[in-house]
Amino acid sequence: MPEAPPTDEGWFVLHDFRTVDWDAWRDAPDRERERAVEEGTAYLERHEAVADADEGASAVFSVIGHKADLLVVHFRPTLDDLSRAERAFERTALAGFTEQPTSYVSVTEISGYSTPEYFEDPESADEGLRRYMEGKLAPEIPDDEYVSFYPMSKRRGEEHNWYDLSFEERADMMATHAETGKEYAGKIKQVIASSVGFDDYEWGVTLFSDDPTHIKDIVYDMRFDEVSSKYGEFGTFYVGRRFPPSDLGAYLRGDAVPTSEHEEGGSHAHAHGDGAHGDSAHGDSAHSGSGGHGGAHGGGSAHGDSPHGSEAGGSDGDGDGDGDIREELADLNIYAGQPHGEDVYATVLYSEADTDELFEEVTGLRGNFDHYGTHVKTAVYEARGRPRSAVVSIWETQSAAETAAGFLSELPDIVSRAGEESGFGTMGMFYTVKPEHHDDFVDTFGTVGELLEGMDGHQETDLLMNLEDENDMFISSQWDAREDAMAFFRSDDFRETVEWGRDVLADRPRHVFLA
Repeated sequence: MPEAPPTDEGWFVLHDFRTVDWDAWRDAPDRERERAVEEGTAYLERHEAVADADEGASAVFSVIGHKADLLVVHFRPTLDDLSRAERAFERTALAGFTEQPTSYVSVTEISGYSTPEYFEDPESADEGLRRYMEGKLAPEIPDDEYVSFYPMSKRRGEEHNWYDLSFEERADMMATHAETGKEYAGKIKQVIASSVGFDDYEWGVTLFSDDPTHIKDIVYDMRFDEVSSKYGEFGTFYVGRRFPPSDLGAYLRGDAVPTSEHEEGGSHAHAHGDGAHGDSAHGDSAHSGSGGHGGAHGGGSAHGDSPHGSEAGGSDGDGDGDGDIREELADLNIYAGQPHGEDVYATVLYSEADTDELFEEVTGLRGNFDHYGTHVKTAVYEARGRPRSAVVSIWETQSAAETAAGFLSELPDIVSRAGEESGFGTMGMFYTVKPEHHDDFVDTFGTVGELLEGMDGHQETDLLMNLEDENDMFISSQWDAREDAMAFFRSDDFRETVEWGRDVLADRPRHVFLA
């Protein structure tokens, strides 16, 4: 009997499709329509805010074509939560003007095809990998995106039967399938949920994108590999676009939604921002390696945690806010904020892969990240003190930085993510050195490094240089505790170094606190 891959399940998913009885809507008195809009809006806002459960996510989409008018998507920890959400809609006056032509029930899932080590010993798995998996099991919903939903199964025909293949054959095909998905990182976000035993097909696939043609392109391209061409069976496709609950009245009037894109002062507030989505890939990581169908805002929850490496400061392991740290540094005349008023977020992952191989992989991802206006910079920095490199990705929003980390975590030989080490971390990001002072800066770092080695609580410090610009550097330090790091920042030696740096740096450094 062929080996079944191990699986782990997360949140349950309901795709609730609704058609509007437009004749009844047009004939209804104004007061009934107003009540329906009021109660429908309240329902959607309550569920987007997840006021009905401890955790989850919800969103409403306009559906294009005759198959439905509205799609309400719910992610919740239990099936009972979904049942309550579905029945709560039926109690609204809006429900009286709608029918439910179809729905789809599933549960988010990860499988052992792409990450067998996670299932073999989850406790010993890299913390970043565990958080990444947790993000796939408890996904968010991207904000203001086009959506496509379709169910699919793996074929069980007489000639081609997916379930008769060996585990190794299936895993190899999934890996090839994932390579196609990587080409859409930054363009597509996706959530794959298992519906085996829950609905008519085996998985429900939900794709999100800023450009609906990207959805067409990825589905088209993936039809040409064996996972789809020989073993994929697809159900009905639905396409639409998200709009905020406050636009429900505008939608029913026939206005363009989201109204914020078409009207002055239009409301476009969503309860949940850009999210990262898991890639159990039709239950088997079918569409994902580094997020598969996933993209720059989604496809894997950036290891699941918010980037501790915010340019503005982050927070320390003792739970104190970054504001207190920044105020203390300001008192010491040490800059700890954003240059030029920027509000950006960084995520940093360390790899022990060959630098040239790593750079090639990062260049490919960066090309996809550049499709998004929130992308500021992604680069590879090589450490001078030990055989590892840092991949740094900077974004204008925290959620985008988190999602990017999900893709970057699939790079070769990732060993850790900045902020996940024990103790307290700080990073000088980024030192832009005047070219004529490059060697001086490196020599001074060596002197300071020797000083650090003798300090209480100091673990390690690296100087890393951008492979594409040797004058773009950052310094990463790890300490036993925040107070150990602050003792160094208060020292005369550090103060003298800061004063010296004013003459050799082209811009003020930013200090980022981790852990």
